[in-house]
Amino acid sequence: MTFAAPLHNKSIRFRARSFVAFTLTPEAPIDDWLEGLDHWIGNSPGYFAGRPVVLDLNTLKPGPEEIAALVGTLARRGIRVYAIELEGADLGPDLPPLLAGAKEATAEGLLGRAARKAKAEEITVETAAVEDVQPGPQDELAKLDAENAEVAEATKAEPARSGQGTVEARPEPSAGTLMIKAPIRSGQSVFHPHGDVIVLGSVASGSEIVAGGSIHVYGTLRGRAIAGSEGNVSARIFCRKNEAELLAVDGWYTTAEEMEGVSRGKAVQAFLDNDALCVVPLG
Repeated sequence: MTFAAPLHNKSIRFRARSFVAFTLTPEAPIDDWLEGLDHWIGNSPGYFAGRPVVLDLNTLKPGPEEIAALVGTLARRGIRVYAIELEGADLGPDLPPLLAGAKEATAEGLLGRAARKAKAEEITVETAAVEDVQPGPQDELAKLDAENAEVAEATKAEPARSGQGTVEARPEPSAGTLMIKAPIRSGQSVFHPHGDVIVLGSVASGSEIVAGGSIHVYGTLRGRAIAGSEGNVSARIFCRKNEAELLAVDGWYTTAEEMEGVSRGKAVQAFLDNDALCVVPLG
C-alpha cells in the first residue's frame, strides 16, 4: 500500500520596493515637444534604453485615445512607458497603469505632488526677490580644489573624545557625494540620483554621468554630463576641459555643436539662469 505525501501549503511572499524612474512631462503643442525630444535622443542615442519611464500627463490632460497615440509614438522612439500620472483618469487595460502618490526625489528628500508645487512656487518667489551674483572664474577654480580637499580631509578626521567619555560627531563628507578616482571609459554610465558626482580623472566620449546634484570633472569631459536630474535647478557642471557631447541641468541641455567656438576646449561651468542653460568659461 502506498501513501501520498502530505501537501504543505507554501506561502507567497509579497515585498514592496521603491526605485527611481525618469519622468517625461509632455507639453502643448505636442509636435514641438516631440521635436525637442527627438533632438535630445539624436544627441544621446540609447539614453532611454532599459530605463523605466513615467509619463506625467497632469499638464497636458489628454483623453484615453490621445494617451494611447502618445504611448505608441514614444514606443517607436525606444521609450517604454511603464506607468502614467494623471489625476482623476480612468484608463483601459491596454494602457500602462495609473501611478498615484509618486514622490519626486530631490536634495530635500522625497516630495509628493503638493510639496513639489509648493517648492516650485518658493523657488519662483526667491528668484524674483534675490539678485543672482555669479562668482568670478578664478573663484570657481579655487572652489573646485577646495571642495575636493574638504572631502578628502573629512574622510580622515577622527572623533574627539572628552574627559566624560562622550564622543563628538566626526566631520564627514556629504552623504550624497560620489567620488570616482578612476577615469570613466567609453560606454560606461554613472547614475547617482541623490547627490553630487566628483570625477578626479577624465570622462571619455560615449560615456555618461547622471547626477541629482552637481558634477565636477577634474580632467577632460568628452562624454555626456547631466546634472540636476531629479529637479535640482541649482545644480552645476564644472570641468577642467570641455569637450562634452552634451551638457544638461534639470532637463535643459546644450550639445557639442552649439558649444563649438564658444566654450569648447576650455575650463567651464554650466548652470541654469532663468530657464536657460549657460556655459561660461572659467578662465
